[in-house]
Amino acid sequence: MSNKDAVPDVATAAVLVRSEGVPDDAQLIRGYDFENGVDYNALLSTYINTGFQATSFGRAVDIINKMRAWRLSDEPVADNDCEEDRDLEYRKSVKCKIFLGYTSNLISSGIRETIKYLVKNSMVDVLVSTAGGVEEDFIKCLAPTYLGDFTLEGRALRSKGLNRIGNLIVPNDNYCKFEDWIVPILDQMLKEQKEDGTVWTPSKVIHRLGKEINHPDSVYYWAYKNNIPVYCPAITDGSLGDMLYFHSYRSPGLVIDVVQDIRAMNTEAVRAKKSGVIILGGGLVKHHICNANLMRNGADYAVFVNTAQEFDGSDAGARPDEAVSWGKIKADAESVKVYAEASLVFPLLVAQTFAKSN
Repeated sequence: MSNKDAVPDVATAAVLVRSEGVPDDAQLIRGYDFENGVDYNALLSTYINTGFQATSFGRAVDIINKMRAWRLSDEPVADNDCEEDRDLEYRKSVKCKIFLGYTSNLISSGIRETIKYLVKNSMVDVLVSTAGGVEEDFIKCLAPTYLGDFTLEGRALRSKGLNRIGNLIVPNDNYCKFEDWIVPILDQMLKEQKEDGTVWTPSKVIHRLGKEINHPDSVYYWAYKNNIPVYCPAITDGSLGDMLYFHSYRSPGLVIDVVQDIRAMNTEAVRAKKSGVIILGGGLVKHHICNANLMRNGADYAVFVNTAQEFDGSDAGARPDEAVSWGKIKADAESVKVYAEASLVFPLLVAQTFAKSN
């Protein structure tokens, strides 16, 4: 055979490169076999070995379960531990403090019910959200949110007094009902400030509103009942801010102190023996939780769920490793970012973690 008929050596060398040996403990890629019928628990359990974002989901399940299982008794007693910290029964009772953050659109959506489940059953320790993530919970107790469509025309909706949140529709009358409900409460808060010297903070306002709504569908009713703090550093950035703006003309003088809350929020992290963060979405809630954990040199566990990308340098898009560089997540922490829309995956995460052992 002439050299013209032989496979070129360069092609053979390029295509038939020999592999190095694969480690004995390497995970095999294998998905769910539907020949076994429909078993959702078994299906979700295969995600860790499926690849891509399914594997990230599986890692998130593992990390959340580790957050929930950790006890101080898992750690050796340190030389500088106080007498109480040395008591075995006390150490068995100390759990990882779990911070849950979420953007306002998730309360507008049906994810509200998933968050309510966690708060009602005291499965998380600290909540962080935006103004919309607070007010929409109360508004839903007063009037419903409806399913719409992403393509509904803004001009037509505006003429009908209908507000669109993605493919959700909120009638503007809902906000009028919210005003009717909250104004007397703001009046009473101002009265208590003047007569009793009450110093209001965003978390105290939310606690009070949770008490006043007195509705079992409300996330913040259960936060009030279970004494779970809710931090909202941008409490004026939404309808709550609108109500405070109008109230400042009708009855000026109400003061809401954000400084007390930043001290309280940071203290939540500083005093945590172990810290885990679960953050749905980005922006303010993501940074507020991570920055509080900077005060303890980083969280021990972190799960991010969002669709943001990091190429624009946004905090929302940053992977956990960027937070490691700032000291907001520990260098040896277990962390993962799931690139997914939270309404798709968060109920499934809860199903495989918090709800499974409840």
